[in-house]
Amino acid sequence: MRLLLDTHAFLWWVEGSPTLGRRARAAVSDAENEVLFSIASCWELAIELGLGKLRLIRPLDRFISDQLRLNGFSLLDVELEHVVRVVDLPFHHRDPFDRLLAAQALEEDLTVVSADRVFRKYGVALVW
Repeated sequence: MRLLLDTHAFLWWVEGSPTLGRRARAAVSDAENEVLFSIASCWELAIELGLGKLRLIRPLDRFISDQLRLNGFSLLDVELEHVVRVVDLPFHHRDPFDRLLAAQALEEDLTVVSADRVFRKYGVALVW
């Protein structure tokens, strides 16, 4: 299975938080699964840091690159077809980052790891 981590799922995985769902934790830790983290989520983290809503122990670029390497996750670039797919999405959700993650999941046939059930409204496979 190919998994796309929502921003909060990434942070909860890295922190070892019990808030991360049991099924989600099992899916991410399964070596058979490919785990991806979107550049869109990196952008979301940058905004949260800039607004003072998030604090990290290292600068963002090092934090993300270290966590990708340590956890064996891959970075998913935002491609033109992902952005174009957003145009066709209904407005079930106003969060632009989640809408882009939904578009990426649909375009790339990914299962999203998220506590946010709104992804199902887009027809996206979800694990939590």
